[in-house]
Amino acid sequence: MSTLGLRHAVLWVSDPEASAEFYVEALGLEVKSSFPGGAFLSAPLSATDHDLALFEAPVQEHPDPRQIGLYHLAWEVATLAELQETKARLAEMGALAGENNHGASRSLYCQDPDGIEFEIMWEVPQDLIADDEPSNLPLDFDADFARFGGDTPGRGASGSGAK
Repeated sequence: MSTLGLRHAVLWVSDPEASAEFYVEALGLEVKSSFPGGAFLSAPLSATDHDLALFEAPVQEHPDPRQIGLYHLAWEVATLAELQETKARLAEMGALAGENNHGASRSLYCQDPDGIEFEIMWEVPQDLIADDEPSNLPLDFDADFARFGGDTPGRGASGSGAK
């Protein structure tokens, strides 16, 4: 298994709205969605739901300067079968820290030897996402394999986001 490449970055920022405005002006990104404490942005021609996510850094009485900056990077795999294989390998390595069905993607959260978080994800092809797609659920590979198949190319693998 090899990843398809870096899919998105997530940053802790002091002011998500101001940071979103900065990336819109500086890089021509578009705000895909925003909410209190966060925003998702993408390049205009991007096939993904976000290339950059911005989240408001947690406020603490004695802030840690490391709270501003990288939260995690996401790497994409081509199929659900690869994601399932990756989960088993990362669990065996002791690197698996969590998992999530985000609706638009299926994700594993991991930590490298220094504790730096990264995500391995399979992104659901755009034409297969339901309008009422549930999110923030545990992964259910059996249900996803029944629905999408283990070898269906994800959005990044298909190039256009189509199956």
